[in-house]
Amino acid sequence: MRKNPNSLGLRNSSTRRGFFKTAAALATAAPALRRSAKGAEGPGKGPILAYAGTYSSPQGPEGKPGRGQGIHLLEMNSATGELTPREIFPNDSNPSWLALDPTGTHLYSVNETQTYRGAKSGSVSAYAVDRANGHLTLLNTVSSEGASPCHLSVHPSRRFVLVANYDGGTFAVLPIRPDGGLEAASDVIRLQGPPGPEHPTTGPRGNFSISGHDAPHAHMIEADPTGRYVISTDLGKDQILVWKLDLKKGTLEPNGFHEAPVPPGDGPRHFAFHCNGRWMYSLQEEASTVMQFDFDPANGKLTARQTLSSLPMGFAGTNFASEIRVSADGRFVYAANRLHDSIAIFSIGADGKLTYRGEEWTHGDYPRSITLDPSSNFLYSCNQLADSVTTFRVNRQTGRLSFIGQYAAVGSPAILLFLT
Repeated sequence: MRKNPNSLGLRNSSTRRGFFKTAAALATAAPALRRSAKGAEGPGKGPILAYAGTYSSPQGPEGKPGRGQGIHLLEMNSATGELTPREIFPNDSNPSWLALDPTGTHLYSVNETQTYRGAKSGSVSAYAVDRANGHLTLLNTVSSEGASPCHLSVHPSRRFVLVANYDGGTFAVLPIRPDGGLEAASDVIRLQGPPGPEHPTTGPRGNFSISGHDAPHAHMIEADPTGRYVISTDLGKDQILVWKLDLKKGTLEPNGFHEAPVPPGDGPRHFAFHCNGRWMYSLQEEASTVMQFDFDPANGKLTARQTLSSLPMGFAGTNFASEIRVSADGRFVYAANRLHDSIAIFSIGADGKLTYRGEEWTHGDYPRSITLDPSSNFLYSCNQLADSVTTFRVNRQTGRLSFIGQYAAVGSPAILLFLT
């Protein structure tokens, strides 16, 4: 089946390469708290390591300057959840989203810029990972085939990196070389059609989070848990799209149930699957809502079942929802709110539906993303404007969060990714 260019998108076979260098970012300092070797390691394993992607260019998103230095490597104390710095891998082109391949031997980073080798595009870098110490070795960098790449993921087949280009309004498929490096895009989908309305349908009273409906904006792309389908979001057109990935050609093909619309103007940003693979939770950035979908792994169909606010009852004003996570045991959903600077907590019922259980202050400004550690015992908030990652202990019975009083100093953090 081929795409209808009037409703889905147009292929773009052009390739852009290079690297756009910006001014050096400011250095940051981080506390070096002493802890025992036993507390710094998992049971029978080496140190628990995590990478923090940052905004590292003077021209960060929404006109906010980046103060990161590139990709930061941190070590987690498994007993206390504290993070301490180990190494920095310089990158002044906003490595704002990171993904590991399924084996944890290669890491991929978007470089969220508007220009790459003179073309209107960002880029994607590939790194080899030394699993013993987390050291990264740059393999190569290729065009992302669109401006401001903001999300990427590795397909479970380990053959392709999937990229969402926010300002470019494109999704790209980048083949992975045998050595883990990247080839030029095998497919580029350019989103077409008018954007949704400026104001969200279901946002809170007095909400002016209206920045994303000027054009199509690709915001996330990732395979479902089976790897049979690829899910993507277009924030500007208020669409969640379902694709099939042709593993031979490296192309995205529309699935029979291709589109799952969300209320006009609400702006789908990120989504997360439940561990059973049958429920998907979508976070709408501009409406500050969480939608629960039933997902049919047999045909890729998404069916909306529930919509809740990510904000407390009675909230009025502007908020930008940013990130959504599901606990490893499948009992809780967490959603981050920027400007309200909170993490909403939901419990998951037997039918997949959510119940709002409360919130926790992020202890920092503008949480760009939140991350659960591999055990789901700790949750971390990347507070972009506070230049810190804050740590919370998770109550595994109630889902509630408790701030442990620890701030990891990282300039303009955008994502925390654990090496598993």
